[in-house]
Amino acid sequence: MKHDHDHPHDRDRDRPLPLAALLALAMAGFLTILTETLPAGLLLPIAASLSVSESMVGQMVTIYAIGSLVAAIPLVTLTQSWRRRPLLLLAIAGFAVANSVTSFSSHYGAIMAGRLVAGVSAGVLWALLAGYAARMVPPHQKGRAIAVAMVGTPLALALGVPLATFIGKLIGWRLCFAAMSALALLLMLWVWRKVPDVAGQAPGARRSLGSVLALAGVRPVLWMVLVFVLAHNILYTYIAPLLAGAGLAERIDVVLLVFGVSALAGIWITGVLIDRHLRALTIASHVVFAIAALLLVLVPVQPAPVMMYLAVALWGAAFGGVPTLFQTALDNAAGAAADVAQSMLVTAWNLAIAGGGLVGGLLLDRYGVQAFAPTVLGLVLASLAVAWLARPVVQPIPQALPSGR
Repeated sequence: MKHDHDHPHDRDRDRPLPLAALLALAMAGFLTILTETLPAGLLLPIAASLSVSESMVGQMVTIYAIGSLVAAIPLVTLTQSWRRRPLLLLAIAGFAVANSVTSFSSHYGAIMAGRLVAGVSAGVLWALLAGYAARMVPPHQKGRAIAVAMVGTPLALALGVPLATFIGKLIGWRLCFAAMSALALLLMLWVWRKVPDVAGQAPGARRSLGSVLALAGVRPVLWMVLVFVLAHNILYTYIAPLLAGAGLAERIDVVLLVFGVSALAGIWITGVLIDRHLRALTIASHVVFAIAALLLVLVPVQPAPVMMYLAVALWGAAFGGVPTLFQTALDNAAGAAADVAQSMLVTAWNLAIAGGGLVGGLLLDRYGVQAFAPTVLGLVLASLAVAWLARPVVQPIPQALPSGR
């Protein structure tokens, strides 16, 4: 029987997602990934223009990751009491400044300093995104809100980087970075107009790192981030020699597109199902990645391009939803301390990126590409064991303002 006055929770259930605000967060993620990875796509022209070696240009990506790694935890801990929108705007402003320096400077040292600033901005921004998205919606929409806020990441990897690399070749790498500065300024306006402000932690409610780490459910998620993302990055960083071993050296662009499109499918499936099936999706992502690794074990035995494409498609689908799954699980476990917990996730994620380059390089030099797949399979199974044993934890979180200002 229907009553004239609906329960507020029923009204919450029918409330549409605040898409304009969530897509602004997604664009912030898109800008972060594009800023991070663009030097890799424009390596040769940057090296020629600055008269430095290609490996020195490669360090533009390394120093960015170091900035994120070093800054995320201390800065997010220090700014716990700040209101969230000014902090988000400050992080995006960091990209506008850093990309302008990259665009206009001809001095390698100045460009590297700019890249460090961009990395620091990224560390803060990544720690904010999931918690911010979760606080804009009722608890039952949290997973979907985080999925929308995270869609910028696979989009940047699948479409943004190849497109920006192509545009960079047409208009020059400096104009490419200048365009990203302009994008950052437009995004600041979008955030100011459409993203609701949220209070930071009250001084008495601020949490130490140790107390957040001690919360039930936080450590298992951080372990999964470290191990699963390490497995991913061993493959992603050394995709070129891996494909060369399978006779696909000339098809790296096609393979990365297959990965990107599959990742988008993965995040779409995650967005639809996450609010009801977080644990099942997390386990499924591990299982699908394990199957992909198993196929890659077989590729050197039977060099079959079809098997490689299938493995890459499964790997992309498994990885696409993982940032959203891990961030939602961590948000559930940390509750009001979500931003501090997310800063730990940013640190673990960047350690895994650095570790992927390091471990993959050692494996490649010592054992060759055939060592990648068994190592990745072992890592994924070690992460799956924790996903299987971990019990879901949900802490209450405060809600954001429902309206624009």
